[in-house]
Amino acid sequence: MKVLIISPHPDDEIIGVGGTIAKRCKNGDEVYVCIVTKGVEPLFSAVVVNKTRAEAREAHKFLGVKETIFLDFPSVMLETVPRYELNGKICEVVQNLKPDEVYIPHRGDMQLDHQMVVDAAMVAVRPKYAHKVKRVYAYETLSETGWNIPNVQNEFIPNVYEDISDSFDDKLKAMSYFETQLSDFPDARSLEAIESLAKFRGATVHVCAAEAFSLIREIK
Repeated sequence: MKVLIISPHPDDEIIGVGGTIAKRCKNGDEVYVCIVTKGVEPLFSAVVVNKTRAEAREAHKFLGVKETIFLDFPSVMLETVPRYELNGKICEVVQNLKPDEVYIPHRGDMQLDHQMVVDAAMVAVRPKYAHKVKRVYAYETLSETGWNIPNVQNEFIPNVYEDISDSFDDKLKAMSYFETQLSDFPDARSLEAIESLAKFRGATVHVCAAEAFSLIREIK
């Protein structure tokens, strides 16, 4: 099976899908990560951007990711990019890789990059193309999911739970590579917060640790 995780920024994919990535890789599946944006000066220094990308590569290598794809669209400035360019590039990735499963951020996330990546990804996974993705899931990202204006559209409502009890330590290890992104608890992007969410999601379905997803589409 081929799995594609579409991530607006480096580390979103680990926070939301890290345990599932580890689990899929251990099962022999091909896992790909597509990181859509890149920090650009003067908002982000080249030194930090290069370090974060190196951290992502190391985390993915540790988990067993087959390939990391960087699209290099400007971080926190996606609204300056013509929509057809963003749609087209993500569509190209999907049609080239031909994944069975695609994981995308939650549309109600606070960060506008997340929302725009979701919209472009949903264009890319439309079932009218030569390759039809069998399953599309939305994942939650601590520090973005749940921080938007509370309403029905923004609420993350999971209906699929992945038991990551045996791969949760790998998720934490992968996240620990992101020294540029991690902060101390109670910051949402802390190892303790990630562990707490995994235990809560796990308790929901009576397992030790889980990642929660919202199934957007399944074609059988």
